Amino acid sequence: MSKPACPMCEMSDVLDFPEHYECMTCGHEWPRENEEETGRVVKDAYGNVLADGDIVAMIKDLKLKGTSQVLKVGTKSKPIRLVDGDHEISCKMNGMAIGLKACFVKKVGE
Repeated sequence: MSKPACPMCEMSDVLDFPEHYECMTCGHEWPRENEEETGRVVKDAYGNVLADGDIVAMIKDLKLKGTSQVLKVGTKSKPIRLVDGDHEISCKMNGMAIGLKACFVKKVGE
């Protein structure tokens, strides 16, 4: 397993102790979690945890690369699927299958 990034300063210079981690940059300490149980957590722009099947909406206009189309603020998706890679979200918006970064969307409803 790779070492986690510091939750305060997001630097990756982390000391690994049996009970906790310590950031060499800012000195922040946080407890170790059971690494087998913790999976990848994807959060939207407001810190809400996203899961497969959630519906998200755009929080800003986003021009799609390679096209002249723009996803407008408030455009809602079909149910999303979380994927590994550069873009965390795979979904359909305006009839197109696209990959999005979670920082450009917010979770809609509960």
